[in-house]
Amino acid sequence: MSFQQIGVVGAGNMGSGIAQKIATEGFPVVVADLGAEALQRGKQRIQETLQQGVERKLFTPERAAEILGRISFATELGSLRDCDVVIEAIFEDRAAKQQLFAELDRVCAPKTILGTNTSSFYVRELAEATQRPDRVVGLHYFYHPAKNRLVEVVPGEHTSEETRRRAWLLQELIGKTPIHSADAPGFVVNRYFVPWLNEAVRLLAEGLADIATIDAAAKQRFEIGMGPFELMNVTGVPIALHAATTLGEELGPFYAPAKRLAEQVAAKQNWDLSGTPDPQRFAAVGERLFAAIAYVACELVEAGVATIEDTDIGARVGLRWAKGPFELINAEGVARTLELVRLLLAPWKEQRVPALLRRQAEHGKPFAIQLVKSEKLGGLATLTINRPDALNALNPEVVKQLASAFHATAQDPEVKAIVLAGAGKAFVAGADLKFFVDALAKNDFTSIYNFTRQGQDLLLAFAQCTKPVIAWLDGLSLGGGSEMALACDYIVASPRGSMGFPETGIGIYPGLGGTQRPTRRMGVGLTRFFVLSGAPIDAKTGKELGLIDELVSPADAPAVFARLAAKPKPAPRAVPTKVPEAWAPVAEFFTAHELEAIVGGKLPPPAHPLAAKVLPRLAQKAPLALRHAFRLIGEGAAKATTREACELEMQSLREIFGTADAKEGLSSAVERRRPSYTGR
Repeated sequence: MSFQQIGVVGAGNMGSGIAQKIATEGFPVVVADLGAEALQRGKQRIQETLQQGVERKLFTPERAAEILGRISFATELGSLRDCDVVIEAIFEDRAAKQQLFAELDRVCAPKTILGTNTSSFYVRELAEATQRPDRVVGLHYFYHPAKNRLVEVVPGEHTSEETRRRAWLLQELIGKTPIHSADAPGFVVNRYFVPWLNEAVRLLAEGLADIATIDAAAKQRFEIGMGPFELMNVTGVPIALHAATTLGEELGPFYAPAKRLAEQVAAKQNWDLSGTPDPQRFAAVGERLFAAIAYVACELVEAGVATIEDTDIGARVGLRWAKGPFELINAEGVARTLELVRLLLAPWKEQRVPALLRRQAEHGKPFAIQLVKSEKLGGLATLTINRPDALNALNPEVVKQLASAFHATAQDPEVKAIVLAGAGKAFVAGADLKFFVDALAKNDFTSIYNFTRQGQDLLLAFAQCTKPVIAWLDGLSLGGGSEMALACDYIVASPRGSMGFPETGIGIYPGLGGTQRPTRRMGVGLTRFFVLSGAPIDAKTGKELGLIDELVSPADAPAVFARLAAKPKPAPRAVPTKVPEAWAPVAEFFTAHELEAIVGGKLPPPAHPLAAKVLPRLAQKAPLALRHAFRLIGEGAAKATTREACELEMQSLREIFGTADAKEGLSSAVERRRPSYTGR
């Protein structure tokens, strides 16, 4: 499943952005366009976007030049012959796309997967123009594709499962957040986003509110930066008309473009955003726009276009909304949502209220949103934490769902091993800090204790499971995420995997075994160094230290999982007596000296460049957190079992969360400011 070269057809805004993103992630890209001038404009767009990245210090000028150097430009489609995947990103014209796919089918190697970025046409229609419909798939990117992480992966009627998996893997490798969509009008996000825009125009035409009021009400209701009219001006009013026309032709009058929208396009003008919003109309506007979203979201899930979870991820990642449609429905209340949808549809006699919404209202419960996906393939069960926009951060609901899925999988006789993974670019970026902040604000230590206990019990269950438990560290892990990985029998990481323990920088200590399990892999001294300093551990370093068992490419990971699954479950780890030679001075330093001497800065640093760099930073950490972590690591190493060692963390939990430093550190992290610690 490796990829050597990717092709993109079309050097416009979308094509150039897609190519840039792929090249940024290290893959050679060939951009093909029939016009030399179009290619030059595409190259210029990429250069300008890269320069913006340099100015924002996202990467250096050298890195920008390296990215551009991976992109080649060609006017001949034959230059795409040896590409593993070719992504079509030309203008939205059915005949032109079908002609292009027929030509790509002729010139590309049999192995090549053909992807389409269409937002208007069925994937199956384009696949029919080829002799390889099993290797044609929809890959619908969102603007700007070099920045927006969302991509809808859309199998056509004849797309093979292998093609879907390869296409999905490629999106993960280039740092995208893929969601699944059936081959249906509007796919997932446009299916509800375009009616949301359209409903805003209807509100204007009805005189319920002016543009300034509608935009302001939408921004307030959906917690977004731009309202529907400003968004249409930015993305192009004709695009909104085209999308609504397509949906209307397929799905009926409710989806068809408002007359006022067609008039605006005919006038060749943007919307006039001037004026003063009227707050008295915010509630009515917000309810109509919300009802449109709720209706369409329920309708598309009921029709099998997407899951509840992917529908919400699409809004949060692709549109950057604070909440997805079903989260909004749950917040509004299902019964109230049903009432608003009925009012919305009253003029549209041919539209019915989705049975999905009616049934949920009858149950009187919020929609269940699954935060953990479970998949079985060839004796391997993969449990994926599916909060990519939140970097899969742990909260009580995630831990509850993960525990339920894990225990059910552990009892499944068909499962030989369990793989834990995270969706998107992270494994698990620690705990959801807002949960702690909210609990502390209410003096609710019980919730914190119960959450930590549930997490501890789950991680201890990994060791009790008779089947090998494997962590797939294909991205960032911090705090609770690194602790979860370390609780597994094996940690398999890709080169982009990482670990880290930032807790002492936010006023607390690692509470899910982070002061205990690392000692069973790299000893007391190195555990103290990394836990006290919070220094990040890349995958290569993790492998060197013994934290990571296997370092592989994502394409090779399934074979490694299968090999580990065939092994007996390993015995519990003991504290090692030796560490890698290069790290021996660091280990000795943190074992031989007391905390006060280390933090005081009077001792010469150990002979290691990282230690010399991070030791001065210890003085900026929370003093009480450092003290607790230092003690817990030492005391836990003497315990006979991991369970006994981890219990030490629970015993000091109330004390650490009761400190002023914990409140300050956690609050500062949520508020994104530098903490000020007093040692109280």
